[in-house]
Amino acid sequence: MKRTYTRSLSTFLLTACLPAAAYADECNSVRFAEVGWTDITATTALASEVLEALGYETRIDTVSVPIAYAGMRNNDFDVFLGNWMPSMASISDPYVERGEIERLAVNLEGAKYTLAVPQYVYDAGVTSVTDLAEHADQFDQRLHGIEAGNDGNELIEQMIDDNAYGLGDWQVVDSSEAGMLAELRARVPNENWMVFLGWEPHPMNTNFDIAYLSDADDYFGPNLGGATVHTNTRAGFVEACPNVGELLKNMTFTLKMENQLMSAIMDDGVDPREAANRYLSENGDVLEAWLEGVTTRNGEEALPAVQAAL
Repeated sequence: MKRTYTRSLSTFLLTACLPAAAYADECNSVRFAEVGWTDITATTALASEVLEALGYETRIDTVSVPIAYAGMRNNDFDVFLGNWMPSMASISDPYVERGEIERLAVNLEGAKYTLAVPQYVYDAGVTSVTDLAEHADQFDQRLHGIEAGNDGNELIEQMIDDNAYGLGDWQVVDSSEAGMLAELRARVPNENWMVFLGWEPHPMNTNFDIAYLSDADDYFGPNLGGATVHTNTRAGFVEACPNVGELLKNMTFTLKMENQLMSAIMDDGVDPREAANRYLSENGDVLEAWLEGVTTRNGEEALPAVQAAL
């Protein structure tokens, strides 16, 4: 369940004059930016379940990646759990360098993000991005992305602008995670060709027989777009809300954890919050690690309170 949070201009002006201790109420609600990717939907649901069990309210807004960062800069959002690096560097780095966003912690290691094809295309000889141009007609000179403005689409656009790998005449198909995968699902039965953004963790890796293309290191990074995912917060949030900050620093995820949650959400149709609740109820060791040094909003012991709430 999404929680709403509003603050009037008069309230802002009053709190601006209060001592630091009076900012406690500012931490009652934690506002998440979420970008419609199932992995970030899952991790945001996990964080929201824990925070509400600790006595906080949460709000989740689904926005584009650029709006997520502009919103944190403008104090519309507090937290974003989906800073994929290095692919998102061109979007996130300027905010970090200006001190408007804090890259708080790595929350996932071992991820990857680059161009992929169905296995039957890979088996036909398209194993590298350097092979794409040779088969332009079979791909209709199209590279299938997700929502416009996200980092992956921007990297593909940059490849096209640079005429990298002979792709200067190709175009990006802007869609969404669900739309792109629906297109893939429609093409696979007849073995129609398609090149698209692929990443792990994601159920696409088990729901489809796919392969990742090599040699896109200059754009997506080495090791097939090997990535780490970071937790971002707006500037000053952790200092104002150290208890929430401690939780966010502690919250790390695994590929197995995210794949399990994403499969429940995408394949089984489970509500993200319900999937998160079930996972946490069945994995108490995760909570013990996340809640180390954390209390409830009222200063009580965290682990019993969260276990009782779940």
